[in-house]
Amino acid sequence: MAKASAPMEIDDASLPSSTTDKGKSLFASDPKSAPWVEKYRPQSLADVAAHRDIIDTIDRLTSENRLPHLLLYGPPGTGKTSTILAVARKLYGAQYKNMILELNASDDRGIDVVRQQIQNFASARSLSFGTKSTVKLVLLDEADAMTKDAQFALRRVIEKHTKSTRFALICNHVNKIIPALQSRCTRFRFAPLDSSNIRERLEHVIKAEGLDVDQGGLTSLVRLSNGDMRKALNILQSTHMSSQHINEEAVYLCTGNPMPKDIEQIAYWLLNESFKSAFNYISDVKMRKGLALVDIVREVTMFVFKIKMPPTIRVKLINDLADIEYRLSFACNDKLQLGSLISTFTNARCALVAAV
Repeated sequence: MAKASAPMEIDDASLPSSTTDKGKSLFASDPKSAPWVEKYRPQSLADVAAHRDIIDTIDRLTSENRLPHLLLYGPPGTGKTSTILAVARKLYGAQYKNMILELNASDDRGIDVVRQQIQNFASARSLSFGTKSTVKLVLLDEADAMTKDAQFALRRVIEKHTKSTRFALICNHVNKIIPALQSRCTRFRFAPLDSSNIRERLEHVIKAEGLDVDQGGLTSLVRLSNGDMRKALNILQSTHMSSQHINEEAVYLCTGNPMPKDIEQIAYWLLNESFKSAFNYISDVKMRKGLALVDIVREVTMFVFKIKMPPTIRVKLINDLADIEYRLSFACNDKLQLGSLISTFTNARCALVAAV
């Protein structure tokens, strides 16, 4: 069979013999039952919610057949994988599944995966299916979970097959990617999404699903997402499954997060009550509402920014709260850490009185 010519300026033709189903699913078997994260995943670069400067740059490179190896990094749920899949659809059209090798490096993180699956895919000859490009694409999600040996092996594969294959690495922590790989890729940082972008996308999903969501519920969804679109959609879907009317209370009950009014009350106790009273009050609220102390500490930390106090006292208080949250992440005793939380605010109260 004659070898197909590649439309990209610097590449020769090549074609995969097979792909893998590992990693994020490219197709939902039943769109009606699919998680909304997948159901409403952007299908084109124009649909990606934010980062228009990055998206426009990648779109132009794709249109001009000059797509480089890519390294997309940033927090979860900011559109990294959606962007690469949209690029694949633009390059290959309906046949994009045949032209992609998609791996999740948190599962396939060793050197054998690079030497076998990736090497075999990149070196296989490919046939033209009438796609816009015959250059294959390797999508490696959570690449920062790869071992150092696997990353060095991947560097050699990229050098050897750069004419026939493009590599897209996705990660949360770019500092865990070896410099040799970083230098071979064009890097783009995906920052947490702006609240307006998340609100706009949520409104689209709410309208499409015909949901009953009031403004308080929508604001709560945006607030709890912390710039993570995936988290926002998952909370929305989970809340819808437990309540037909989605309001602020329903969202917080579904997620188990303390409501803002509860945090205000807890902050009042911490700033005004005695150690014993504050300990009893907070313990009672935790028990009745099923709250986790780590969530309380995290929300109280954010509340501290709203309180008027000298900068030096605020910094000290926030650092102490961060230490408590860190200890709780290692499953330290809740009662001891609650006592530490109250003591921290007691010290801050004394510092505030002395500063007056």
